[in-house]
Amino acid sequence: MKPVYPDQDTTPWYRQFWPWFLIALPGTVVVVSFHLMYTAYKHSDDLVVDEYYKVGLAINRQLERKERAGELALAAQFTITEHQVTARLEGPVTADTLELTFSHPMEADRDFSVALQRVGPGIYNGQLQTAVAERWHWILSDAAGNEWRLDGVVRAEDLLADDS
Repeated sequence: MKPVYPDQDTTPWYRQFWPWFLIALPGTVVVVSFHLMYTAYKHSDDLVVDEYYKVGLAINRQLERKERAGELALAAQFTITEHQVTARLEGPVTADTLELTFSHPMEADRDFSVALQRVGPGIYNGQLQTAVAERWHWILSDAAGNEWRLDGVVRAEDLLADDS
């Protein structure tokens, strides 16, 4: 028979505080690491393109369309409110519909396109799906998307407060 001393602790280890405290430290690190990996994967920036060759071919077509816009001496000015965009075009544009694409500088899932309808000579209007802010990129092209292309960045002077 083992002698029992009065100052000896006889509770099992799993009922002690310190082993669980020591287990909880690395356990917390593992849980937080999985959470950070999930967050990084779910909200990653779309800065790298997967299909480099196809993008390279598309860039050549885009450059040809930009050159065509330069040959036609096309220029565009925008007035953007929270719900509407108005484009004023200079140059020989007679199309009834234009396509305006807004792309967020960091998050591709926020990109969207707007169909602009002609409301007067060189003036086109369209309804925005979501508000755009300064530094968003825009691409304006004919509705077919094959003839010409203008692009730029939304500037602070393009944005107006919504009066509605």
